[in-house]
Amino acid sequence: MAKTKKNVVRKKPALKKAKAKAKRAKPKTVVKKTAKRAAVVKRTSAQKSPALKSPGAKGGESAAPSLVGTHASHLIRPATGQKNLSLRDFEGRRVVLYFYPKDNTPGCTVEGQDFRRLADEFAELNTVILGVSKDSVKSHESFKAKFEFPFDLISDEDEGFCHSFHVIQKKKLYGREYMGIERSTFVIGEDGSVLREWRKVKVDGHAEEVLEFVKTLD
Repeated sequence: MAKTKKNVVRKKPALKKAKAKAKRAKPKTVVKKTAKRAAVVKRTSAQKSPALKSPGAKGGESAAPSLVGTHASHLIRPATGQKNLSLRDFEGRRVVLYFYPKDNTPGCTVEGQDFRRLADEFAELNTVILGVSKDSVKSHESFKAKFEFPFDLISDEDEGFCHSFHVIQKKKLYGREYMGIERSTFVIGEDGSVLREWRKVKVDGHAEEVLEFVKTLD
């Protein structure tokens, strides 16, 4: 009996030591797992965070930078009437420069007709109207003649002029994404600086809104 008792006494210190070791090891394991879990949560949150965007931008797209107060591009581009035009040609006059997606499409036709209807009023305010798209000069000539636009249309087939105004943006049509001209208008002052810009233009009433702004400049 004494021998059995002695054996039990020997086992107790070993058992206490094992428990103490387990207690010391456990917090380390928990800390390690917690830190790992936090890192995973941090990464996941970062992936799900929406991209910063300016008001009016769609989805995660960043809006085009404002050009108001900057000097407009002086790139030379072919235009109707066998001309090569630059905004420098119109210094001393104001310019309404409107970018549109494509000749002979419904919205672009209505927009052109609206500016045509108000062309005389713009002229009285020392303001020239110019339309811009990626269509060829030949296409522009046909479009202008068909709807009797009293202003020139600029051809920007290599998109250089469009890019200088940041109007080439991601668009969607029937679920398909592509890069194209976002309907936009700029009013350029007599000194060549951008006075006002409209992006993501809705055609209805737009020409009238531009005219009202130009009237405030006198």
